[in-house]
Amino acid sequence: MKIAFAGLGAMGRGMAGMLLQAGHDVTGFDLSDAALSWLEENGGRRATTVAQACMGADALVIMVVNANQARTVLFGEDGARGALGAGALVLCSVTMPAGDAAAIGQAASDAGWHYLDAPVSGGTVGAEAGTLTFMTAGEDAAFEAAGPLLDAMGRNIYRLSDKPGAGSTMKMVHQLAAGANLAVAAEVMAFGTDQGLEPALLHEVLMNSAGSSWMIGDRGPRMITTPDSAKSAVDIFVKDLGIVLDAAREERFPLPLATAALQVFLGAASAGYGKADDSQAVKYYECLGGKPVDGQSG
Repeated sequence: MKIAFAGLGAMGRGMAGMLLQAGHDVTGFDLSDAALSWLEENGGRRATTVAQACMGADALVIMVVNANQARTVLFGEDGARGALGAGALVLCSVTMPAGDAAAIGQAASDAGWHYLDAPVSGGTVGAEAGTLTFMTAGEDAAFEAAGPLLDAMGRNIYRLSDKPGAGSTMKMVHQLAAGANLAVAAEVMAFGTDQGLEPALLHEVLMNSAGSSWMIGDRGPRMITTPDSAKSAVDIFVKDLGIVLDAAREERFPLPLATAALQVFLGAASAGYGKADDSQAVKYYECLGGKPVDGQSG
């Protein structure tokens, strides 16, 4: 398939790479020249606008930060409108409120496109390995058209509804689980270190005990050895847990753990770590006077 790809960040780059490996023709757009150079080096083509990327494309994959950016990709100046042909697929993997996903899906349908609400889980590792979990919702035609793309980028493909919005609801619930687990992982690593335990040994014991979790296993080593770049930023969980709590507030549904977790990420962001790897939520505790888990910063 001829694919336009908007958003070649940490996740998008891996996803585009898997599409290229599967033999698809990928033209990408991103505000980062380095990301576009990477795409060219790996067999894709760069575009100077979304519209240019969409010319003659069978599908557009969107992997930007939020709903407003997704709207700009589709309907903004130099966006997909007018360039992406009728009957093309729009596969949107942006984490956003379900109401926005439904509204964007309706607008895409009105424009003559097949829209699949398709947020993902699996991180950069899953994106680069083609093992992502896709939480999809959309009409039959959209799901069928997306098959070759989903097969290239993912391992677990779930269809939650024939109407856009349900996929984003599932991703929202997932982000509650992921964010709360990561906040606990940061608290555990910070508290154990402050109590005098050696961080690497603390992590090893946790991973071989009932208190282990995927987040402790994946983010713990990145707390001990601070990464040079962010695989996923602290600010992402500030945004995503905000989405969770906004939805809960509308339904009058209490989420005390999500509320507490958001304060950890807000604390880290306010201390200057918003753009840092999300494992650096641990800095929230270090800034309150705890011992540095990485043995260096505080």
